[in-house]
Amino acid sequence: MELYEKIKKLKEIIDGSDNIVFFGGAGVSTESGVPDFRSKDGLYNNRGVEFEKYPPEYLLSHSCITREPKVFFEFYRQKMDARHVKPNAAHFYLAELEKAGKLKAVITQNIDGLHQKAGSVNVYELHGTTLKNYCVKCGKEYPENFVFDSKDPVPLCPVCGGTVRCDVTLYEESLPETAVQNAVSAIAKAEVLIIGGTSLTVYPAASFIGYFRGKHLVVINKDPLTLRLDQEKDLEINAPIGEVFSALKKLN
Repeated sequence: MELYEKIKKLKEIIDGSDNIVFFGGAGVSTESGVPDFRSKDGLYNNRGVEFEKYPPEYLLSHSCITREPKVFFEFYRQKMDARHVKPNAAHFYLAELEKAGKLKAVITQNIDGLHQKAGSVNVYELHGTTLKNYCVKCGKEYPENFVFDSKDPVPLCPVCGGTVRCDVTLYEESLPETAVQNAVSAIAKAEVLIIGGTSLTVYPAASFIGYFRGKHLVVINKDPLTLRLDQEKDLEINAPIGEVFSALKKLN
């Protein structure tokens, strides 16, 4: 089946349902210029000379922020600042589907907040977000700019002097319980599950699609995906997700 025919079939699936859930990963944001972690052009391969002696997973780990906070925050400020990044066609299309009452939830492994910037409301962030910060000592919350704009090597809470960190799930930390519960519930109830822009290699988040028991399972990803043995794809489109959604919108 050619790409155009696949996009037409996707339109039929979307038109026929008002209970759609989207599960997305780094590929949704890379089209906005946000580098992913694992591609040849991603963060892990462009860390900068000052970070070369550190294993990539360590730089965004609980161990790093605890043992070497100056290293952690330097890397975070250089590589994780998405404040000036704009949503792309994929983000906007999903927001439109939600507004139309067809999309019930966006479940994302990304931490850049671009879905919310595009207008999506029901967004479950499995790995947290760079849009929020909090003091590890007193719990006071701080806005997105606080950590990035702080002149201190390790940002400190003006109230109690504790370290202010991003509300991101780091390596060695548990996923946010509420986001996980909401994501699993949404997937389990969905009639259509669209998996987009993810290699499904990050666990436990990738395992959540196993809860899907609905009617249509759709994959949109540059590279082919292998799912669990008991899950069959109704449709797989191997192309950039922004291009697919842009073409889909033109069919309306």
